[in-house]
Amino acid sequence: MTDALVVSNLLLWVVVLALLVSLLALARQIGILYERVAPMGALMLDNGPKVGAAAPRLDIESLTGSPITVGAAGGTRSQLLFFLSPSCPVCKKLLPILRSVQQAERGWLDVVLASDGDQAEHLAFYRKAKLVDFPYLLSAELGMALKVGRLPYAVLVGDDGRIRAKGLVNSREQLESLFTAKELGVASVQEFIDQRA
Repeated sequence: MTDALVVSNLLLWVVVLALLVSLLALARQIGILYERVAPMGALMLDNGPKVGAAAPRLDIESLTGSPITVGAAGGTRSQLLFFLSPSCPVCKKLLPILRSVQQAERGWLDVVLASDGDQAEHLAFYRKAKLVDFPYLLSAELGMALKVGRLPYAVLVGDDGRIRAKGLVNSREQLESLFTAKELGVASVQEFIDQRA
């Protein structure tokens, strides 16, 4: 009877040790996966002014008629210029995220929507999507100055009038990566990861 108890106890300890070794192996694999699958930030295209360069300073009238200055140095607030189109489904998907970002970062950030094209079409989109909380700029000059080629695209302009981060954004994570890049003082999250590697 006691021999069976000793054998079963030994078998239990062997199983516990095997599980411990398996757990350590899995933890190691998770660490390796984490290094390989780094967070994906906004996709930076090599067009337009570089991160750290002065943003083009433009005075533009918004869709509703109020004047907006883009790229003003010496201000107290940063600007997130979000380029979108009424016909872009990904842009429409990001609108609730932009509302959330505007609310959460209202202490230091102004979210500005930008596009170009037919004013009547954009005005209808502005009203239908209930974008009254955002300044909406209709300016081909702004898009050309920043070399925006694909949508949705975002440019974070610091309170000093310099471009702090930019890129093609398709999700909340990519949009928030612009803020992370600004905080870390790098052009993009990928640059930060490459520096650490």
